[in-house]
Amino acid sequence: MNKPEVVMIGLGYIGLPTAALIAQNKTHVHGVDINPKVVETINAGKIHIIEPELDTAVANAVKEGYLKASITPIMASTYLIVVPTPFKAKNEPDTSFVEAATRAILPLLKPEDLYIIESTSPVGTTEKMMHLIYSERPELKGQLHIAYCPERVLPGNVMYELVHNDRVIGGVDVKATEKAMAFYQQFIKGSLHKTNARTAEMCKLVENSSRDVQIAFANELSLICDKADINVWELIKLANKHPRVNILQPGCGVGGHCIAVDPYFIVSDYPMESKIIGTAREVNNYKSFWCAEKVQTAKLEFELKHGRKPSIALMGLAFKPNIDDLRESPAKYITQKVLQNANNEEYFIVEPNITEHKVFKITNYKEAFEKADIIAFLVAHKEFKNLKLKENKVVLDFCGILNQN
Repeated sequence: MNKPEVVMIGLGYIGLPTAALIAQNKTHVHGVDINPKVVETINAGKIHIIEPELDTAVANAVKEGYLKASITPIMASTYLIVVPTPFKAKNEPDTSFVEAATRAILPLLKPEDLYIIESTSPVGTTEKMMHLIYSERPELKGQLHIAYCPERVLPGNVMYELVHNDRVIGGVDVKATEKAMAFYQQFIKGSLHKTNARTAEMCKLVENSSRDVQIAFANELSLICDKADINVWELIKLANKHPRVNILQPGCGVGGHCIAVDPYFIVSDYPMESKIIGTAREVNNYKSFWCAEKVQTAKLEFELKHGRKPSIALMGLAFKPNIDDLRESPAKYITQKVLQNANNEEYFIVEPNITEHKVFKITNYKEAFEKADIIAFLVAHKEFKNLKLKENKVVLDFCGILNQN
C-alpha cells in the first residue's frame, strides 16, 4: 500500500512538527499556513518557532522534497486540520478557524479521503464539520473517513513525544476510526487507542483540565502559606513524602494554549456541572493577579524604606521554563499589569529564549539581575538557577528558584 499524500492545514507549534515527522517517513506533505512569512521560512528549510530537533527535521524534509509549504491547499488523500481554536467573549471557544480550514479543502475532497481534526475543539466539533462537508458536498455523504485525534505533547520535547506518546483516535464511525488508526500507525510508536469522535474530543479537554485543577491546588496552597508565614515549597516537599500524595509545584499562574485554555471548552458547554474545573481556572487566573500585586507592594515598601524608586527585574515571559512560547503566559500578564502601574521606576524585562518583543524591550538576564533592586522570578528558566543572590536584593520568588533542592 502506498503511503498517503498529506495536506497539513496549520504550520504552528503542532502542525509544523507533525508535518516534519510525516515527511521524515518519506511521505509527501503539503503544508498550508495563512502567513506568507511562515510559508517562505519553511520553504527555505528553516523554522519560525523554537523546538529542539525541529530545525534539522524541517531542513532535511524540505531538502529531500517531502515537505513544501503554501498558503493554499492542494488535492491529497489525507487532510489534517491543526489550526488554533481561540476564544470569543465570555471564554466561549471559537471554531471559525477549523471551519475556514474545512471550507478551504471542500472543493478538493473525493471518496475515500481521510479528514482528521487535531485542533483542540469543543465536544461535537468533528460531527459539526462532517455535517458542513456533507451539506456542501452531498454526493460524498458516507464516502469520507472523518476523525478526531488530539495531540498531547510537551513543548520543548515535541519531536520525541509526537512519536512515542499514546494517541486517542475517534472517528465518526468505525470505518473512519480504523482508517485514521492505519494512518497514524505509519508514524507513531506509542499505543493508539480507539474510541468515537466525541469521547476523543472530551478526552483532550479532560486531560488538561485535570492538570489545571492539580495546579490550582498548589497555587491555592501558596496563597494560604503566604498568609500563614509558611514556606510552601518546603511544605509540599514534606507532604509529598506521603506514599499517596503528589502535590505539584506552584507558580505565577497557568499559561500556554492548552492547560490555560482547554478547561473553558468544558465550562462553556457545561457551566452547571463543571464546578471544580471552573473554580480551578479562577484560582490560577487570580494567582497571576496576586503576583502582580506583590510586585506593586514590594515597590512601595522599597520606596518608603530607601527614599527612592527601585529598579525592578521581571524575570521571564514564557508560559513555562526553557521555551520561547508566550501564549496565554501568566508571566506576560504580570509584566503588563506591573507596567500599567509604573511610576518612573526603571524596569528590566527578561526572557532569555527570545531576542526581541514587539511590546517589551528585552534585557540580558545577567545585566537585569545585577542592576535591579527588586528581582521578581516569574519563570524558572535554567539560566536563572545559577544566579548568585545578594543580600541587598529584594527577591520575589514565584516559581521556586530559591527552593531547587
